[in-house]
Formats: sequence, structure tokens, C-alpha cells
Amino acid sequence: MPTVLRFEAYRFYFYSHEPNEPPHIHVDRDNLSAKLWLSSVSLAKNIGFSPKELRKIQSIVEFNQQNFLDKWDEYFNTSS
Repeated sequence: MPTVLRFEAYRFYFYSHEPNEPPHIHVDRDNLSAKLWLSSVSLAKNIGFSPKELRKIQSIVEFNQQNFLDKWDEYFNTSS
């Protein structure tokens, strides 16, 4: 599970066994977890984050979207 960003209390990472899914990022804080699609940043799954915190997380992902996509391509060797 490569961590690509730590920001405040959040950890953003990939699971190494999900290369066949579209690019996405997982984020954890304490026992809360979410998964967001990266091509068009949107929520795929949420376990426990409040709507307010999800908006904050989405903003962080949008700000780092290109970096996350670059890291995804590098890790899964999908760049053209």
C-alpha cells in the first residue's frame, strides 16, 4: 500500500492489488476510510466520514489530482 501523501491527519494511498480499476485514491483518518475516483474527482466509497469532512477531502484530492494520477501511472506502469 504505497502512501502518496500525508496531509494533516489524512493518509492518501493506493492498494497494490487494484490495477484493473480506474485510477483512484484511498484516504484514511483513524478508523474512517474513503475511496475517490481520480479522473473526474468523485466519491466511490465512504466509511464514516461526515459530509463536511468529505468536502475537505475532495478539495485536497482535487488540488493533488494530477500528482495522484502521475503516481498511479508510475506505480501501475500505465503511462503511455
